[in-house]
Amino acid sequence: MIKFQLTVMLAALLSTAAVASADDSLLDKPKSRGLSAEEKPMFGPKSGGLHYDPRMIRAAQIARQRAHPHMTWHCWAYVKDALLAANVVQSRPTSAWARQAGTELTRNYGFQKISTMDPYKAPVGAVIVYGGQDAGHVELRTENGFVSDFISRQPYPRPVLGIYIKPV
Repeated sequence: MIKFQLTVMLAALLSTAAVASADDSLLDKPKSRGLSAEEKPMFGPKSGGLHYDPRMIRAAQIARQRAHPHMTWHCWAYVKDALLAANVVQSRPTSAWARQAGTELTRNYGFQKISTMDPYKAPVGAVIVYGGQDAGHVELRTENGFVSDFISRQPYPRPVLGIYIKPV
């Protein structure tokens, strides 16, 4: 289960190159590298031959330590920590509610809202923000599903407020 959680978190933070154009990529190509023999099992059978940003490899290691099998109700805190730990953002976002994530990420961190509102069409690594009558929900798109404070194969059952990427 830990290997699966690690793989999902890593995929959430990897580039969108495999599913979107290079302009939408979170991958820092000049700094990318292949995986070592020890790292390959964490990234799954399709990882061979791909290049990864070292920040994303570190984020995966951190995610392995922090992953939970079930929801903890702290989705935005986990996404903030993952973005910060991977150096996708230079300081930890300060908004309190998950539904505020998109506004803060675009205003303060250079993220852009993309046109799709379908979580399944979101590029890998995209931040998906959901509304609702409470704090909302936020999660990262992965190759196999979605991750925040827990892992899911299905998107959260709330209305999507926006899907955000950080162009290079």
